Amino acid sequence: MTAPYDGSPIAYDVICRKNVMVPMRDGVGLAADVYLPSAGEERAAGRFPVILERTPYDKAAPRQVTNAEYFARRGYATVIQDVRGRFASEGEWYAFAREAPDGYDTVQWLGVQEWSNGEVGTMGGSYAGSDQSALATLAPSHLRTMIVAVGASNYYHGSMRQNGALEQRFHVYVFRMAMTSKEAMADPGLQAEIMKAFTQDMPDIVRRFPLRKGATVLRRLPSYEQWAIDILTHGEFDDYWKQRGYAIDEYYDEHADVPTLYLGGWYDSYARNTPTSYRKLSDIKRSPQVLLMGPWTHGGYEVTHAGDVDFGTHSHINQNDLRLAWFDHYLKGMETEFADWSPVRIFTMGTGSQRMNKHDYDRRLDHGGYWRGEPDWPLPDTVESSWYLRAGGGLTLEEPAVDEAPSTGYTFDPRDPVPTMGGGISAADTIIPPGAFDQRGRPDVYGCVDELPLSSRRDVLTFQTPELKEDTEVTGHIVMHLWAASSARDTDFTAKLIDVHPPSADYPDGFAMNITDSILRARYRNGWTEPELMEPGTPYEFVFHLYPTSNIFRCGHRIRLDISSSNWPRFDVNPNTGGPLGLESRWEIAHQTILHSPGHPSHIVLPLQNAAAG
Repeated sequence: MTAPYDGSPIAYDVICRKNVMVPMRDGVGLAADVYLPSAGEERAAGRFPVILERTPYDKAAPRQVTNAEYFARRGYATVIQDVRGRFASEGEWYAFAREAPDGYDTVQWLGVQEWSNGEVGTMGGSYAGSDQSALATLAPSHLRTMIVAVGASNYYHGSMRQNGALEQRFHVYVFRMAMTSKEAMADPGLQAEIMKAFTQDMPDIVRRFPLRKGATVLRRLPSYEQWAIDILTHGEFDDYWKQRGYAIDEYYDEHADVPTLYLGGWYDSYARNTPTSYRKLSDIKRSPQVLLMGPWTHGGYEVTHAGDVDFGTHSHINQNDLRLAWFDHYLKGMETEFADWSPVRIFTMGTGSQRMNKHDYDRRLDHGGYWRGEPDWPLPDTVESSWYLRAGGGLTLEEPAVDEAPSTGYTFDPRDPVPTMGGGISAADTIIPPGAFDQRGRPDVYGCVDELPLSSRRDVLTFQTPELKEDTEVTGHIVMHLWAASSARDTDFTAKLIDVHPPSADYPDGFAMNITDSILRARYRNGWTEPELMEPGTPYEFVFHLYPTSNIFRCGHRIRLDISSSNWPRFDVNPNTGGPLGLESRWEIAHQTILHSPGHPSHIVLPLQNAAAG
């Protein structure tokens, strides 16, 4: 009888060769710390499979050292590399621009070292997830497998920009990165100035967004500032966004055909990218592609909550144990749990008590949930169900009637945007809280001026179902079909899907939990390459994707859809003028009309499970 898999045992000591310079094709050297299995002070005999992580966040950080030693003790040569222009690596940092060729050159170099057996796996999350996918578009011959955690498939379509709007978290992120720039590390005065901007002045800097060239301390870091200005002002999907480091999905036909685990979370900023990578590559590659989606915020795999909502003790994972099982299977040929995993493993939210968790010191809502394996994504038995916006704020499976009011209006003032309350956000937690929250103002959240429900604002329209008569599961991709007109030539429209919990002893006013959301910039309603301004007062259909999710709306709950024109500071505010993005200094008030009539049936398409079509 075969013994159960218990992971590669700790069989080695570890030696580290620091700042090994790996040569790039243009002569630049990138610094890597190489952790090798050892017997005492000498490298262990033989050749080992290699695990590579390429990071802009300091290869010598304690977390990186701990992870590298974890794998090296178990028989892997583990290499952590500073990307170009960061910490000990040479060159100039411009986010993601050179990660494809630099990553390719690194993998090929690792494959021929005396301690390497020629087989390289990659790992890492966020930036270190995206740079894996970038290098894979060049298909290095020594690449054997990847674990891409919360990484991009396309930065234009689902991260730096979303449906034409800028995700301003990257303009907070650039200050964080600037604190550890080479310039700042060499100049304590400059570093102190940047640190003050990030830790003390950031609310005021955000209040003055969009960033202006030369207006902040970033002027002393030209490549950092230029990157921030570029992602702000490149509104169209042009050659800038089609670089391999940004638009990985443009090169999927050339992408390495290797087993890959795509790891993401429903409240992560890459929640659209992660399933997209799995879906597109599983269609065209022969190697196993695996999708794992939990209820997490960005990188929060080992915590059980997201914002003010808890999902139970079983909702987290041990990331290193998971990664070890993957690498043991695909780099060492061991029979691990991944030998018989389903291609898709997701966490479906919503099966908890819906009470306040008294065992959680932060007293979060016990929303709960459970893990499940599925054969594919989207789930094969999905029923795409249209839910229609109705006069008076209804959301129903029945289409609008001829005799009901055909539209509802509101006024959008760019000077008073709707504050961000949770969602799929990262790298800007001090300004924008990620996760699930009751959709009402709170004093500790940036942009809130009171503690009233966001739905009480005059620029938020709410459409909701009656109390559900049975549990209703929504799992998959969600598409908004919004018919609207505006007095402006350009504006934004937002959609937010909410699970409305009924009043209870713990939550006397109920709990309106954000599930997913999105935004669309009107000038891109017909495509991403050629903007088209609107004719004021003319109805248009705006079709855009929300982030995917998996949630059970319980019996007695309501499904709610909030429509507005801003979500700030998560997204940049549209000044409504139709002027150049990021450069416009004027603004206009926009009078918005949301249509819900037989001729203009605004609706949201929800992917239902275990349900008949409505």
